[in-house]
Amino acid sequence: MLTDTMLKTWRAIATKTAERDVVVKDPTTGQLRTVTRVGDKIPDRKRSDRDGMYATMAGTGTISFRFDYAVKGRRETLTIGRYDATLAARSMRSEGALEFGMALSLAEARLLLARARRDVEQGVSPSRAKAEKRSGAADELAFGQWGDKYFAEVMLAASTKAMRRAVYDNNLAAEFGRLKLEEITPMRLLSRCEAIKARGAPSIAIQAREIVSQVYRFVQARGLKIENPAEAIRPRAIATRKPRERALTVDEIGGFFRALERAPTSPTLRMALRFVFLTLVRKSEFINATWPEVDLDGAVWTIGKERMKAGRPHNVYLSTHACAILKTLRACYPSSTYLHPARYSQKLPISRATLNKVINATLATIRAEDEKFDDFSVHDLRRTASTLLHEAGFNSDHIEKCLAHEQGGVRAVYNRAEYAGQRRAMLQAWADMVDGWIAASGKVVPIGKRRSRAA
Repeated sequence: MLTDTMLKTWRAIATKTAERDVVVKDPTTGQLRTVTRVGDKIPDRKRSDRDGMYATMAGTGTISFRFDYAVKGRRETLTIGRYDATLAARSMRSEGALEFGMALSLAEARLLLARARRDVEQGVSPSRAKAEKRSGAADELAFGQWGDKYFAEVMLAASTKAMRRAVYDNNLAAEFGRLKLEEITPMRLLSRCEAIKARGAPSIAIQAREIVSQVYRFVQARGLKIENPAEAIRPRAIATRKPRERALTVDEIGGFFRALERAPTSPTLRMALRFVFLTLVRKSEFINATWPEVDLDGAVWTIGKERMKAGRPHNVYLSTHACAILKTLRACYPSSTYLHPARYSQKLPISRATLNKVINATLATIRAEDEKFDDFSVHDLRRTASTLLHEAGFNSDHIEKCLAHEQGGVRAVYNRAEYAGQRRAMLQAWADMVDGWIAASGKVVPIGKRRSRAA
């Protein structure tokens, strides 16, 4: 029968035997040389304990406890667990706290042996039960599988779901995907969020925490009792969101877009950023835009309801400036479905970070010339356009319709107007204004504080 002392001594002798220097003759030159043989046969690789359990020694020195048995005439072997000498000095765990395959002391292995023998007496294969339990646990409790199920079933606008999925795929899937739910602790989640923040993406870090929280709530709603690690971490412990109130002035617009032409980025990305500013669309609406959505002859771009935040189709009326940009992009990327494909694959769109990187590169160019310029994002361009169009006196309904902001209340029930003519005229005027601000050496006054009127 085995003892802890015997097992420790066995391992010490075996590991020394596993590697040794030997003198051999080179078959080519006939000269003698010394080589180290790893994994030579270790004498006494198997030692018996009691009640059918025995220990085996691997070439690495790992000791495993095994049990041979027969169920319904079929011979099987169960690996009860691997020996951990440090556990002998600790209090023995109860049988209920033990599982096949884990690190065990000798005494704990004997407890599990008793469980296995009871299963065999009842005609149950402990080895198969162990495999089925391991497989079921992986299927039911892996965070990545629950994440996939969450994204498949959650009811969100297509653009919102795509944004969250991108954050999940790029920031959580690799590290958390294969973990069991109980393995993602608050400290582990906070560490992941801090790593995201450290690379300059504090907002993405906050979104990552929120996605983890939503997945756990999704799991809890289906009856599983599991702690939500995100509840222990407040968003402000990760980062503080800056107020979303940045709007560029007329002078800043001119200065920024002139500097954009000097920034170290591709000409097509410069045009893409300008196109987003001229059309007032959201970043995701441009990134995932495809050529079948665009009618250049009719100067209109129709975004399907599945890509819109409000779940309704949206027409973007194109100015002559916007049409010119699209014709150039089409000529540059004739084989791509996307208006602007990714750098290394025309089958994929640009990433969500690309346009913000273009902005940051331009701001760096401006600051390198000893000029001050506050940070802003792609989304701030929409706020800028809305602010300046309102200041120029354009009709608020037409502006909100261009921004694809849906009205609420009784007014929304009765006001289904598309304002196509007025919006087309307003966006052409907007393009002319922007063109003037960029080209001007001085300030250009917005076109006559004009108001678009119903036809």
